[in-house]
Amino acid sequence: MDFDFSVITDHARFLAAGVGVTLALAGLSGLTSLMLGFAAALLRLYGPAWLRPMVVLYIDSMRAIPVLVVLVWTFFALPIVTGLTMPPFIAALIGLTLHLAAYAAEIVRAGVESVRAGQTRAALALGMSGVQIVRRIVLPQAIVRMLPAFGSLFSITIKDTAIASVIAVTELMRQSETVAGQSFQPIEVFTFAMLVYFVMLFPVTRGVDMLYRRLAHLGRS
Repeated sequence: MDFDFSVITDHARFLAAGVGVTLALAGLSGLTSLMLGFAAALLRLYGPAWLRPMVVLYIDSMRAIPVLVVLVWTFFALPIVTGLTMPPFIAALIGLTLHLAAYAAEIVRAGVESVRAGQTRAALALGMSGVQIVRRIVLPQAIVRMLPAFGSLFSITIKDTAIASVIAVTELMRQSETVAGQSFQPIEVFTFAMLVYFVMLFPVTRGVDMLYRRLAHLGRS
């Protein structure tokens, strides 16, 4: 079997546009899911008692539903419910954020609860408020302990953008499918796409690992 990778150079700009959309979607959904995950975790841990069951329901339901179902529902059903039509990119951003934030919330909760309760009691004895304890004592240690899990979560975020191709987001996988269908060279095109995903993901996983090794001492107590 002969391989002809000229199809990649012939469609380089088209595929590069897909890479740009993938990176933009991964970056934005990663940021928004972390923000929502932090909020959900802190509400679950420190929020009013009446709100906690709803937060737990959100976290458990999002973790139980496949991301593909969330994306399809966001793109096709949410506009019917709300009356607002969304472009595919925005629908994918909302769907990925809602899905990944549930996992981020559990990472944050585990990190916060890993800090020994004795430190909180000692801070209370010194007269610190609850907000000061969380901001100055708990979170600085917990965030460092969360880094490996957050690295894995961001890797999953980049990979999950490929699923957004089902709702016509013009990311790398969607563009690759288009080129493969037009050129009848799926092996070359999808091999290239696989290598690009590796190039995007490998620095993230190694970078987070290196950062954690440098900061790990800050999370010890």
